[in-house]
Amino acid sequence: MLEFVADIMAATGLFGIFLLMLAENIFPPIPSEAIMPVAGFAAAQGKMDPVSVFLAGVSGAMLGNACWYEAARAVGQTRIERAADRWGRWLGIIGEDVRAASALLVRWGAWAVLACRCLPGPRTLISVPAGLVHMNRAIFYGATAIGTCLWTGFLMTAGWLLQGQWERIGHWMEPLGIAVLAAAALAYAWHLWRTRGRWRRR
Repeated sequence: MLEFVADIMAATGLFGIFLLMLAENIFPPIPSEAIMPVAGFAAAQGKMDPVSVFLAGVSGAMLGNACWYEAARAVGQTRIERAADRWGRWLGIIGEDVRAASALLVRWGAWAVLACRCLPGPRTLISVPAGLVHMNRAIFYGATAIGTCLWTGFLMTAGWLLQGQWERIGHWMEPLGIAVLAAAALAYAWHLWRTRGRWRRR
């Protein structure tokens, strides 16, 4: 995975970092944990300007989150709840789950967005309930920008500092990625099994 990311960056430069981070925040084929450390490593070697690398990563992530937020805001919570009640069995959710998540976001607001931006998985998903409850755009984009800068800067710095051990990192990065995907699949299967009774009652 690291070699694939490095090849894309070598061929496309800063635009490749932007596109990879954009794709990661729309539908994550490659996690930012693999993108930005590689970019930081390239910056440490003098192949790219570190400030430009940072801005490219942040810009891609911000645009990806904006797509989810604005789409959810346009659809609205009522339509999502109806869709969850009708087809949510495949995801293990119902309209009540959507309302509960929205209520939690209303309560914690910007803090929830800021915290989730630094967590794998929720950092993209949090944009959807934020759009559904019509969170103030200034608050959403402000919290998203701060969280994105913190997370992107952390990953980039990690790649910069660990450049001397890059070969060693590559050996365990791929098995770790497979383990994370397997854990996510198991968690999803367990959630479907745990919530199956709700659909029978409905």
